[in-house]
Amino acid sequence: MDKLKSMQVFVNVVQHGSFSRTAINFTITSTMVGKHIKFLEAHLGTKLLNRTTRKQSLTEAGQLYYLECQRILDDIAEAENSLQALENRPKGRIRINSPVTFGNILLAPIVADFLQRYPDINVELTLDNGLIDPLHDPVDVVIRIGELANSSLIARQIAVYEMMFCASPDYLARHQVPLSLNELASHQCLGFSYGDIQSSLALRIDTSAFDKQHSRLTSNSGQALKVAALKGTGILLQPRLLLSEELGRGELIEILSEQVPIPTPIHLMYKSKALPLKTRVFIEFVLTAMNANL
Repeated sequence: MDKLKSMQVFVNVVQHGSFSRTAINFTITSTMVGKHIKFLEAHLGTKLLNRTTRKQSLTEAGQLYYLECQRILDDIAEAENSLQALENRPKGRIRINSPVTFGNILLAPIVADFLQRYPDINVELTLDNGLIDPLHDPVDVVIRIGELANSSLIARQIAVYEMMFCASPDYLARHQVPLSLNELASHQCLGFSYGDIQSSLALRIDTSAFDKQHSRLTSNSGQALKVAALKGTGILLQPRLLLSEELGRGELIEILSEQVPIPTPIHLMYKSKALPLKTRVFIEFVLTAMNANL
């Protein structure tokens, strides 16, 4: 068994506290994760993990070995990065996490162009509206929408997220056009699902018309809500970037333009200034592309 791979698996298990999570990260089975750990323990002649059905913990030897493994893997990554920088040929895999709408509409085309420019780099792009832990999850770059909490991550603002109200001409012809947020209560509204958080809190708007208990249709897909709005089902509150083409064709009409939620920043985030060359060139590529689109 490859000792270096086993060390990588061991470090990942410690960081995530889960065989199953590590199995997903390495595209192997949980059983194979266990074999990697047993291989290291047999090679070292000592137990590294105390494992029960509910949790696992490092032994004293495991704690020392974990720190040494981290140091060795960091040194290897640094050596590889130095060679790539010397040859000026970045290579490897970049793992990116982004919100769904931003990822589909803006980020995916940039990633495709990036892959054309850098043939030795592969990208793993995960689109997910849930919040991950960038410090501990296996990800190199994270896109976040909204104000940031205190974090040790480095953040670069790349755009502004602008929301808007709209509806189809057919819907507005059949219903009186609302002139205030208060009037939305008497309309059919299409609400975006933020899990357990109410829409009014998530968007900081002074109406509960888009909350789950009031919405005619609720979905965690802005695309699905847009389709419903195009068919005249109700009033939509979604990012302008998702609706720009339909607005341009007159298929959707903007309303309540003076009462939209305050625009929020979009940040690109990463863990350290000491970046691998592959990640550094990707971040620079995204920043240049976003500036060109503004």
